[in-house]
Amino acid sequence: MNNDKLHKPDATSSLEMWLSYLERIHPKTIELGLARVSEVANRLDVLKPAPYVFTVAGTNGKGTTCRTLEMILLEAGFRVGVYSSPHLLRYTERVRINNKELSDHAHVDAFNHIENCRQDTSLSYFEYSTLSALWLFKQANLDIVILEVGLGGRLDATNIVNADVAVVTSIALDHMDYLGNTRESIGREKAGIFKKNCIAIVGEPDMPQSIYDVAIQTQVQLHCCRPNSGYDWQYQQIDQHFWQFKSATCHYESLPIANVPLANCATALAALSYSSLNISEDIICKGLRKTELTGRFQVIANDPLVIIDVAHNPHAATYLNNQLKSLIKDKTDSYKLRIVIGMLKDKDIASTVKILQADVWYCATLYGERGTKAEDIATYIPLTDKSSIHTFSSVADAYKQAKQDADKNDIIVVCGSFHTVSEILSLVASNE
Repeated sequence: MNNDKLHKPDATSSLEMWLSYLERIHPKTIELGLARVSEVANRLDVLKPAPYVFTVAGTNGKGTTCRTLEMILLEAGFRVGVYSSPHLLRYTERVRINNKELSDHAHVDAFNHIENCRQDTSLSYFEYSTLSALWLFKQANLDIVILEVGLGGRLDATNIVNADVAVVTSIALDHMDYLGNTRESIGREKAGIFKKNCIAIVGEPDMPQSIYDVAIQTQVQLHCCRPNSGYDWQYQQIDQHFWQFKSATCHYESLPIANVPLANCATALAALSYSSLNISEDIICKGLRKTELTGRFQVIANDPLVIIDVAHNPHAATYLNNQLKSLIKDKTDSYKLRIVIGMLKDKDIASTVKILQADVWYCATLYGERGTKAEDIATYIPLTDKSSIHTFSSVADAYKQAKQDADKNDIIVVCGSFHTVSEILSLVASNE
């Protein structure tokens, strides 16, 4: 700690120096709880970062739900800020104001301001990041802020802000060391973002009873989707181009399908339809046509087709698998599906790889204390032909080999973690 104090950055320091400092000043990488971060937030006066706030929790789909909300609200003329995590290539991705990242200097200013206010209160990297985002939003005089929950909900740093609309996208088994090992316990943690009298939107089609229980305790206006009991909104895909949405407040027959999962688009639309914001169908359609998000079933190359997806748990792997099935159902030429995968050790690796179906696997080691060795991932792959399973010391090496092995009709999928996808995006950006 003395060493940290000696090298404490200031307003003239680089963003890289600040991020290195933030990684070292708190004894734990993840420490859930609101006491410390709330104390500093009160000093900073950032607990109301904008007149209207959406907070989005859930196992999967948070990022794309936030993105859908963002694009529609921007199209409607609102000044919008979005806080999301983790980032793929640059820390500055975590804060967007009017769909633009801020300069390194803006983030340094925010960090320096927080450092001068936190006194002796210790903050984790994510807590510091959250306070920084809230401070930047407050300075920008926004109309609306959208907060993506980092982990869980009830004890996540974003939950120091009382949302006008609290959204839960999906409930599946993930982060069980922190949230419990049942869907009921995880649902209870996610629903912790519900605050008295707020509007609560749930996109999970099999909603745990615990979410109902929290909704009753907190006296929120709960709106859940079909086929949940008492549902009051629903959606349905019409064909490959259009879908329909119906709630107690609106009915849209022909909405364009965005380049993100339909369930998350529908959840975002439900959040808007029950909010106090008045947005026309024309604006919604324009926003949906502009909605996409890096790393979500994103095509980055052709001949062979290369798709990157941050899927890192069984729920997300199921969606990815279904998307791939839809993609290849009309494929007449012979091909091989090649999966490049790197995962973190605290994920359900066995269940995730069992869902994904590849002809050839390229397992990559992810480094750091949470990274899984390629050889460990390989042991979970239920493939009879072990000669089709390869291991590599890095994601870059695995990807390069997959590209070298592939014919132009093959499909390469890179997945398993944000870290895995970010390595490939960095590789592509550097034209290696």
